[in-house]
Formats: sequence, C-alpha cells, structure tokens
Amino acid sequence: MAMNDSVNILNSAYLAVEYIDSFLPDNPLQQPFKNAWNYMLDNYTKFQIATWGSLIVHEVSYFLLCVPGFIFQFIPYMQKYKIQQDKPETWEKQWKCFKTLIFNHFFIQLPLICGTYYFTEYFNIPYGWEEMPRWYVLVAQCFGCAVIEDAWHYFLHRLLHHKRIYKYIHKVHHEFVSPFGMQAEYAHPLETLILGTGFFIGIVVFCNHVVLLWAWVICRLMETIDVHSGYDVPLNPLHLVPFYAGARFHDFHHMNFIGNYASTFTWWDRLFGTDSQFIAYQEKEKKKQCITKK
Repeated sequence: MAMNDSVNILNSAYLAVEYIDSFLPDNPLQQPFKNAWNYMLDNYTKFQIATWGSLIVHEVSYFLLCVPGFIFQFIPYMQKYKIQQDKPETWEKQWKCFKTLIFNHFFIQLPLICGTYYFTEYFNIPYGWEEMPRWYVLVAQCFGCAVIEDAWHYFLHRLLHHKRIYKYIHKVHHEFVSPFGMQAEYAHPLETLILGTGFFIGIVVFCNHVVLLWAWVICRLMETIDVHSGYDVPLNPLHLVPFYAGARFHDFHHMNFIGNYASTFTWWDRLFGTDSQFIAYQEKEKKKQCITKK
C-alpha cells in the first residue's frame, strides 16, 4: 500500500513538472544540440562515443571547471572569499597535483571508462535522440545519483580515516591542508577505485540513456571541484541545492583531518554527529566577527 502511494506521488509530481514544462519557451539551444548529437551518432560508433566521448567529457569538464578557482588566486579582490587566507596556492603544489591527475585520469580512470560501452550494451542502454529523457527527468536522475554517491562516500571515506588504514591510502589526498579545485581528484589510485565506485552505483540504478552518464559526470565534477575550491563565493548557485555542504564544510575537513566526511550533503554527518566540531568552529567564528564589529 505504501509503495503504491509513493508511486502515485512520483507520477503526480512527474505530470505536474511536465505540465509546467509545456508552458516554458522553447530552448534555443535544443536544435543545435540535437543536430550535434545526431551528427555524432552518424559519424562515430557506439564504442567510440562511449569510450572516447566519455573521456573527452570528463577531461574538458574537469579542467574547465577548475579555471575559475585557478584565476581567483591572481585577483586580490577574491582573496576575501578564500577560506584559509594564510595558506595561498603555490606553483609547486599545483604542478605536483597536475602530474598526479594526469596519471590517475589516463592510467586508472581511462581503463574503467573503456568498460562503458560494454556496460551500455549489457543493459541495452540507448544512444538515440528520440530515447533521450527530458531535462527534468535528467535533473532528477542526477540528484538520485548524488544521494547514492553521497551515502557511499560518507561511510567509505570515514573508513579510510581509520588509523590503521589512513596513512596507506587517504593520506595522499590530505597532502594539501588548504585545498584548491584541481586537487579534487588528487588521490591514491586505490582511493580513486574505492570512492569512485559510489559514482557508478547511481548509474546502474537510474541509467536509461547514455546522456545520463555524461550529465552525471558533469554534475559530480561541478560539486567536488566546488567543495575543494578553497573559496566560499557568495551567490553560488549550488547553495540552492537542499542540504548542500559546500566549500566551507569540506575545507574544515582538510584543515582538521576529521569530521565532515560526506561528499555533497550534510545529513549523514548531522545524523552521526561527525559535524559537531565544524558546528563549534562556526560558532566561534561568529563570535569573533561580532566582537570585531563592536
């Protein structure tokens, strides 16, 4: 009975969004996107699209999303938004991070990406334009993937902080006490595999078109680069996402090596009390600001 009620609620919500969408103006980018998508289907094989297309989406998205944070370090005005102002980025750290990233991307992640085609074939996942889900379905699916990945990340990330394991794997990621955007995927190869597994669980659950793979890649990169950016910029649109953790939340984890284990949302840390030190820290900072203003 409860299951039927849940299904009815979801169906009603879907119909309501579909009704609202019918009143929205046509997206001017839809036709060019459709033309580009069909051109891709006509000129490349499924293996090429799934493998090299996924690699290109990942690499281009990753480094483009890192650009704003990289530029901020050269703009004096933006330094007031830097969370750890006493720990500026250095060329040495950024170069070291870049070299590790290139190794992880092409020797750890690329072999996994090569399995994308076989995954889509095994589950009969379509590539065609006509089968592509509407934008609001895609948004809902990406949110569902984020919820699943966040749960996986919280428990496995917390496990990697266990004193018997930490120094062998997760310590690599914590080499940078003050994180910067490009450092989001700077990690031990084993950590890339362990925490990266959470990314694929949502795909297995929700994927009904290859476009979800790419949309979820972009969403996940957008989130992880933001929380590692080291900057708490006002009017960040990601803060509109309910329970979104943000840069300050994760920056505190890098400062103290404990607590705030979730990747995207705050609910797991609140539930298990692993954000208590962060809350106490925020209260102290607010008191300091009040005293300074007086």
